Amino acid sequence: MPRRKSSVVGREFGEGLRKAIEQTKLTHRKLAEELGWDEAKLSDLVRGKGGVTDAELTLLLGFCRVKPPEVQHLLALYRETRESGYLKIPEDGPPDQVPLLLNQERLANEITVWSANLIPGHLQTTDYMRAVIDGAARKSIDYEKVIAAKLERRKLFHWSRTFVFYIHEQALRLPVGGPEVMKDQYIHLLTMAQRSYITLRVVPTAIGAHAGTSGSFLQLGYEKFDPVIFLEGKTSGLFLEDTRSLAVYSSVLKLLDDQALDPEESNALITSILI
Repeated sequence: MPRRKSSVVGREFGEGLRKAIEQTKLTHRKLAEELGWDEAKLSDLVRGKGGVTDAELTLLLGFCRVKPPEVQHLLALYRETRESGYLKIPEDGPPDQVPLLLNQERLANEITVWSANLIPGHLQTTDYMRAVIDGAARKSIDYEKVIAAKLERRKLFHWSRTFVFYIHEQALRLPVGGPEVMKDQYIHLLTMAQRSYITLRVVPTAIGAHAGTSGSFLQLGYEKFDPVIFLEGKTSGLFLEDTRSLAVYSSVLKLLDDQALDPEESNALITSILI
């Protein structure tokens, strides 16, 4: 079955619109009749295909009794649906904890991570998380809120998804939080690597320059949609979906696959550091 053309922002818009429509307790057919629309027009809108003006969307949201802040949010998303990428600047908290990313990770069936400087967030222990926040001097951030959001990502680990983590050796050796924190972190990595749907690959320092020198990123693969690349900045998160970007990052992952140690060698390296 061919993959449907769908974007991150389009899926987010569609989910928000579905929730708004559910509040009315009306079927799509009945709601379309009330608005004087064809049912196909409403269905296309929910699927992120567009086809309406801002005024028509505002009319629909008003009929659904959506509150003004959410109306503005959904209008902004709708205007972004024709773009090939999406920049998200969270009001508070680190970019990797925006609900949009977490929602996309839940939809994905393949999650591939390249981490150059730190243990990947999905695999961090709570103490490691705290030490990372301390080291970044993010005094204004609510520790417990951030950690709770990060721990929520652990629910993603399930046999129905596959995970591949490429980690640079320098990230493993960076002393975050002290010896005891790192010891627990190494044990946690080795434990998680035993799960059949998790693959852990270490890119050794000895090879020198490598394919991932441009920085860390995350690739989300879907059963029905095209892949998405997520880049995390200091204050923003960027989703890339254009053909050229996908091709470039796919080639980076192929090179990292060639350069990284295999899973057994990677586990052996982590064990040697632990001992």
